[in-house]
Amino acid sequence: MWDGVLQGIFNGLASGWIYVLVALGLALVFSILGILQFAHGEIYMLGAYVVYYACVVGHIPFLLALLISALVMGVGGIILERVMFRRIRGEMEPAILAAIGLTLLFQTVAVIAFGGYTKFIPSVFPGVVKLGGVRLSKDRLFAVIMGLVLTSALFLVIKKTKVGKAMLAVSHDPEAAALQGINVNRISSLSMGIGSALAAIAGGLMGSILQLAPHMGTFAITKGIAVIILGGIGSISGAVLGGLILGLVDGLIPLYSSGTMAAIVGFCVIILVLLVRPKGLLGHD
Repeated sequence: MWDGVLQGIFNGLASGWIYVLVALGLALVFSILGILQFAHGEIYMLGAYVVYYACVVGHIPFLLALLISALVMGVGGIILERVMFRRIRGEMEPAILAAIGLTLLFQTVAVIAFGGYTKFIPSVFPGVVKLGGVRLSKDRLFAVIMGLVLTSALFLVIKKTKVGKAMLAVSHDPEAAALQGINVNRISSLSMGIGSALAAIAGGLMGSILQLAPHMGTFAITKGIAVIILGGIGSISGAVLGGLILGLVDGLIPLYSSGTMAAIVGFCVIILVLLVRPKGLLGHD
């Protein structure tokens, strides 16, 4: 029994860290630009396909493929911010409409370019690590490690660097930050680029564990939004906490019920938290 529970916890943490990477990008963009980037799931999807073609077609090592995907989608995020989102920064409704349009566009392009059938990234780290009665998939273990490393790196950047402090300043008060000489447009572009890069890496990691499809971004954006609502919209720490909680729910509930029930329980947890803390677990005014 306990081996099964530990197995569920491990699987949940692996999924949870991928949810965290998606949600961190959403939280970062929201805190800086003041918009919910609903096309974030499609960036996750495109990032996964970049990893697939780099690994399977180009025979590039997986870690290098992840880096290439992060760079490609990071630059793509910067372009999107400059071309589309900069002019509607802080305007939620136009940003949502623009993002929905991008979502439909990217999904259509993906179906035409990649085909409507699923693809698989061959197991990057085949085999398992056994700890007692628990079997730890090396692919999932790698996802956990990557999630920890990237999340820690983002926190260090935000807390310890001038760029990170500029991000914090812009997130609290863009006008005051501009008066202090901070280039708000540059910080906005950088935030969108970092968020897109994190989503691309999350897509590549999930593609190595499960499968790729043109509509896989729908699941990612649904989970990402659920995570930031639970943790507190715009809160980086909240995105980490919310992602791990929902990951554990997804890992443990199917042991006793089904994946559908796990989704229901996850949303019930969100509702209960919002009844007590309307801003989310670590949200702030």
